[in-house]
Amino acid sequence: MEIFVAKNSGFCKGVEYAVNTALGLDSKNAYILGEIIHNADVVRAIKDKGLKVVERIEEVPDGSTLVFRSHGVPRDYYAECSKRNIKVIDCTCGFVKRTQKIVDEQSSLGKFIVIAGEPTHPEVIGLLGWCKSHAVVLNNPEDIPQYLAEESLCIVSQTTFSAEKFEKIIKNIKKLCEKTVAVFKTICYTTIERQKETEKLASKCEAMLVVGGLNSSNTNKLYEIALKNCSNVFRLSNAENMDYSKIKKFKSVGIVSGASTPNAQTREVLLKMEENTEVKATNSMADVVAKIDNESKFKKGQIVQATISQANDDGLQILLPFSKKEIALSKDELDCDEYSADSYVEKIGESIDLLVVELKPSLKLSQKMIRTLKEEEALSAEIEAGKEFSVVCTGTNKGGLVSQLGTFSVFVPAKEIRPGFVKDLSKYEGKTLRLRALEIRKTGRKEIIASQRVILQEEHEVKEAAKLAKEEEFFANIAVGDIVEGKVERATNFGAFVSVNGFDCLAHISDLSWTGVDSVKDVLEIGNTYKFKVLKIDKENKKVSIGYKQLQPQPWELAEGKYEVGEVIHGKVVRIVPFGAFVEVEKGIDGLVHVSQICYERIETPSTVLNVGDEVDAKIIALDTSAKKMNLSIKAILPEPERAPRANKNANGEDGEDKRKSRFTRRASNNDDELSTWSEGSISGTSIADLIASQKKN
Repeated sequence: MEIFVAKNSGFCKGVEYAVNTALGLDSKNAYILGEIIHNADVVRAIKDKGLKVVERIEEVPDGSTLVFRSHGVPRDYYAECSKRNIKVIDCTCGFVKRTQKIVDEQSSLGKFIVIAGEPTHPEVIGLLGWCKSHAVVLNNPEDIPQYLAEESLCIVSQTTFSAEKFEKIIKNIKKLCEKTVAVFKTICYTTIERQKETEKLASKCEAMLVVGGLNSSNTNKLYEIALKNCSNVFRLSNAENMDYSKIKKFKSVGIVSGASTPNAQTREVLLKMEENTEVKATNSMADVVAKIDNESKFKKGQIVQATISQANDDGLQILLPFSKKEIALSKDELDCDEYSADSYVEKIGESIDLLVVELKPSLKLSQKMIRTLKEEEALSAEIEAGKEFSVVCTGTNKGGLVSQLGTFSVFVPAKEIRPGFVKDLSKYEGKTLRLRALEIRKTGRKEIIASQRVILQEEHEVKEAAKLAKEEEFFANIAVGDIVEGKVERATNFGAFVSVNGFDCLAHISDLSWTGVDSVKDVLEIGNTYKFKVLKIDKENKKVSIGYKQLQPQPWELAEGKYEVGEVIHGKVVRIVPFGAFVEVEKGIDGLVHVSQICYERIETPSTVLNVGDEVDAKIIALDTSAKKMNLSIKAILPEPERAPRANKNANGEDGEDKRKSRFTRRASNNDDELSTWSEGSISGTSIADLIASQKKN
């Protein structure tokens, strides 16, 4: 029989951290909220240590110590513990904490939270306690509630949920939902790896053994995956309930274990199989059986218990197991603030734990390194569980950035530095990197392969989701005609960009002033807040046009009471037409000087007397502000010409000798508003053009 053991078997780092924390805790007045993991053997060991397991926080006395397991708890549990002076030992898995944060932030934005998972699982119950808005738990891809079609959704998953089911749930929701769907893939990457490896092993083995607590969610997922790919799958809580007779006929057997299954349980299964037949073990877990530790030999990294035999100024002499020869232990390797030989003389004969640091050229032991390694192990467990960590980049190589974290070297591949291509790696030297572990190698050369890109990408996704939610809220609460308040952020040659409730709206330069402006800064000051009117909304392209002038009085609205008929104004000729000239009285207000009101002389066109740009005085002869009309007269303020005396006629009716060469003829106007004009003559020897020219000079 050939045995294949999954590489990703046994405790994940999050579970390992929680179990080790619980087992290392002083059991006096200490409680655990729920089973630390779904494994009867581990739960029994914790209870034997004296720790009390409770199901409700109300069962914990005030002032006690309480362990939160890796599944996490609702937000208000922390406040309750603080209120009752309960010391919290938080062992919540880093992946679970990340999901809690997403749920918290997205529900704060008004998102409807969808959790893919098992409704009764402690992790899911805990996640619901972080929702500030509506939420639903989905376990079956086919049971998607219709009401979700009307909601703006945020989808997360239980960290140990089936990756296959999660993808189906996402697909079916997106088919149904018309609004924004923000998806966060929160399944633990170690869970995904276990599930992939289980599928691979089950496809090539005749039989599969799935080891772990019968109430373990992640182990049950592995069982379901194995069952889909292999017809002979056996579920074992431990070696005791394995019936070897049922599997001995198979030529190849695969073994997988859940994240809450201690390695010892898998090893016991292997040992029991080995007792019954000769097996060919494959992969790392088989090595546990094939190579049982030889207690008489030391290994690098091993912790051994030694006995203190002497103490001197240089350090201690110790005796190791299975040896009668004393070995020197330098005082620099002792875990103490300040070494004193006298303080250790009293400890002669006592045991001391030491770490095997080096084997060659001579055996080197250290007590101090045990504490360092424990601290580092706790840190690496958190990092492996998904906790973000920071290092300073110390250099580069051909493939990326390098650094150091304790005894671990850190490598960041170039593609994992940030989204997009990084051409110059050297610019990151000396810079602090924010990282999340992709892989941790603890054997041989200890190395953490990490990524900064995933953190930046997640933050970008969260930011984009928040932006989308904010935009949806903005467009849902704005309409054409609304009066809004906005802060001028920046100016361009075509208008001003104004922040209205955090959204950029455009106030076109043509909508800033009724009289027109050359620059935004002629009307608005950057950084100041003004009121605007909403003119146009383009939700599809996310554009909103607003106007400033629409809330300001038009020049003609101010003209009433400011100008009166009979008043003389000073203005500039701005354009000339065949029937007259338009004079700008002020910005936005033009008055018409009809050709008949330019002078007393009869002229063919206004341009014979006036030019664009001429400044003239004129009298208001008619004013209608509601119709935005003003009639002006230049000739009304000019001196009226003298008439030539009528000539005496002779007996034949002809003019006498005193007949003038020039004479005026008067013609009546058919328009009551039009004054009389004079033609074919001159005014006392001075032309009207000269008078107007004189007026221009004055």
